[in-house]
Amino acid sequence: MDEAVTGGWPRCSFAAGAAGDALEGTAPQADRWLLVEHPGPWPRQALTALPADVADALSDWEGRVVLVRRPGRTRPAGPRRWLRVDARPGHESVRTGTYRLEPELVAAVDRQGEPYDGPLVLVCTHGRHDTCCAVRGRRVAAALAAADPEPVWECSHIGGCRFAPAVVLLPHGYTLGGLDPAGAPAVLAAYRAGHLEVGSVRGRSSMSPAVQAAQHHARLAMGATGVDDLRLVHVTSDDHPDGSTDWHVELAEPDCSVLLRERYVTVGRPLTCAATAPGRMRVFDVQKLRTSRPARHAETQNSRF
Repeated sequence: MDEAVTGGWPRCSFAAGAAGDALEGTAPQADRWLLVEHPGPWPRQALTALPADVADALSDWEGRVVLVRRPGRTRPAGPRRWLRVDARPGHESVRTGTYRLEPELVAAVDRQGEPYDGPLVLVCTHGRHDTCCAVRGRRVAAALAAADPEPVWECSHIGGCRFAPAVVLLPHGYTLGGLDPAGAPAVLAAYRAGHLEVGSVRGRSSMSPAVQAAQHHARLAMGATGVDDLRLVHVTSDDHPDGSTDWHVELAEPDCSVLLRERYVTVGRPLTCAATAPGRMRVFDVQKLRTSRPARHAETQNSRF
């Protein structure tokens, strides 16, 4: 069967790519992430792979919980790993530890753990949640692991399946879309050096969708590729009777002011492979963008990892 078609509809990521769906402002929102090593199989609701009491306890944690495994589904021999990530600007850090029995995970959310140096890369391969994630995610995960295996993990559902493969760069929480196996290793290498491949960035998880979109357009306008560029200073909103919203976003380092209009549009196709009816998506239109000074050159950015 053609991998680009399912149930009579084009698979969601192929359709989104053909339609040119905008990536910006679509990253999942999370200030903190908890990664739990679990080899699978993962059911559609991934945490139900854990004992019910453990899943309930982790669901109450104030952050995003995802299951992870090494590419190739190699089962760990011995204890499994957990990693707790703080993705807030200025607080980026990772702590890690191990567990043998799943009930031990309940204490992991509060345990200090050991510092983990270096980046982490999550690639959604959760095929039971969305077919595109398996079709496209596994290839990208394999390519990343072949080039730089230590930071790379397959993960359960992230969101925005139509931008598969969904890739998250931690500890900053930048979510990417539309990577291909050939280009993905260069994206990881750039992140290690403190830079982003701006065209693939959906947004930073610690930011609201409007700020994600504003930072995206500011990066394109100013050539700002540093992972810490465009710090949020202030954001205000103004709702309109037609249901749209104007967002005024002030950014710094380098300074930029962005006015966006948020609106929703109905599209004539499902937005996920599992959906059976046409969907509705949010878009951000740039109304005005003002810069005060040029971005710092990439050469002045310091490697963080």
